[in-house]
Amino acid sequence: MKSGKPKFRTEDEEREYWSKTDSTEVLDWTQARKVMLSNLKPSVKTISLRLPESLLDGLKLIANERDVPYQSLIKIFLAERIEQELARKDYSTKQRGSGIK
Repeated sequence: MKSGKPKFRTEDEEREYWSKTDSTEVLDWTQARKVMLSNLKPSVKTISLRLPESLLDGLKLIANERDVPYQSLIKIFLAERIEQELARKDYSTKQRGSGIK
């Protein structure tokens, strides 16, 4: 550490501090190490989606065969297709920032 990070009583206090402070003045980033935060869950947003009944019936049938909830199957199909489309258009990971895995 350079000048030393202060102790914070609340997250709001820390958030306020970092919004006004250049971290390079406080932390020695040459000592930083990469870590995997595998238990973090991505942010999700609830949406409404209108589908023809026949499409929904087909999804439910496939989901049942795969033994997964149909909503999960929709997410799997969407993630796969988005990855295909992005790869086809040769987007870089930096450009898209999708967070899809």
